[in-house]
Amino acid sequence: MATELFVFGGPAPVPPECRQAPAPLPRWTSMGPETAVLGLPPLRLRVAATQIVPSLSLLTEREHTFRFEARSAASHAWSPLSPVGPHPWAASEPSDPCLRPAIDLYTASPPVEELRLRVWVHSAELAAVTAAPALCAVSASDDDPEGGSAAAGPVALEVPALSQMETPEAIRHRICSPTSVAMVLGYWERPAAPLDLAREMFDPRHDLYGVWPAAIRAAARRGVWGYLLRFPSWAAAAWCLAEGVPIVASVRYGAGELAGAAIESTTGHLLVLTGYDGATVLANDPAAPTAREVPRRYALADLRRVWLERSGVGYVLFKPRPAAPGGRAAPTPSPRVGQE
Repeated sequence: MATELFVFGGPAPVPPECRQAPAPLPRWTSMGPETAVLGLPPLRLRVAATQIVPSLSLLTEREHTFRFEARSAASHAWSPLSPVGPHPWAASEPSDPCLRPAIDLYTASPPVEELRLRVWVHSAELAAVTAAPALCAVSASDDDPEGGSAAAGPVALEVPALSQMETPEAIRHRICSPTSVAMVLGYWERPAAPLDLAREMFDPRHDLYGVWPAAIRAAARRGVWGYLLRFPSWAAAAWCLAEGVPIVASVRYGAGELAGAAIESTTGHLLVLTGYDGATVLANDPAAPTAREVPRRYALADLRRVWLERSGVGYVLFKPRPAAPGGRAAPTPSPRVGQE
C-alpha cells in the first residue's frame, strides 16, 4: 500500500514513507458572522488513491463544528462528509460521482490522481476559533497489499491503562474510541475522563462514539494535536512508536484472528499501540474487563491482518510546543518513553 499525508499548518511527526513537505495553512475566508471556509490547494498524488481520510485539529476549547467537502479534478461538484460537532448542519447530498463519502472518509472509484478539499467551520465565537493554531491533514492511499518486516525494538511507551468496561453498563460496550483517546491524552499529560470524551465525541447523526475526526477534535480541544493516517506498513507504525508517539488503531476481526484479544470478535474496535519487540506488538486494549488487564501483547502477524489489511487507519495524537508566530508548532517528546 502507498499512502501520502499532506499536512497544512504543521510540522507534525509523520512516517518518512508517507511524508509530503508540510505547507502553510491557508487563510480562513469568512462566509458570515458564524461561518468560515478554508480551501486547500490542489493535491496532486504520486499514486492514484482509492481512499481519502481528512482531519482537522484546532487548538481551542471554544465550541465549533466543521465539515469537509471534496471533489476530484474531473468534477466541479463537491461531496461532503458528515459534520463533526454540535451544530445541526443542513444535510447535503454527495455530488461528485467519483468520491463516495462514508461518514469519516471518501472512497474513490475510479482512483483519483488529483483532488480538491475544503473545510467549513461554524462557531458562535468564529474569530477566536479561526485564529487558533490549526493543523489540517489529508491521507490519500491506494489498495495495494501491505508488506514489510518486523521492526527490531524493543520500544515501550508508558501509556496509562483504562478499561471501557469499568464505565456504566449502558455505554461501556460502545466507547472504545473515547477510552483509547483518554489513554493517549493521559500519556501526553492532558488527562480526561472517558465519559467526558464520550459525551463530546458522540455523533447523534449516526448514533456513534467512534467517528474518527471527532476524536481528533476532542484531543485538540485539550491541547493535543492530531491527524488521521491510513498506515501503509508496519514500518510506518513502528516509526511513530520509536518517536514516542502512540497510535490509536482501528481494527476489525473474527473469532480466532487476534490471539489473546480482550474480545473474541468485532466489526470495529479501537485500541492503543504502545510499543513493539520484534514480532510482538504491545497494546492497551480498552475492552479488557479491568484496567489491570488492559496491557496486551499481540502477534505482529495477527495485528497486520486485523489492522493494516483492513482499515489501516490510526489516530496520531501528539503534544505541540507553544505556537510560534503564524500558528506553527512542533511536537514535544513525551517523558514516558521506555527503551526496554
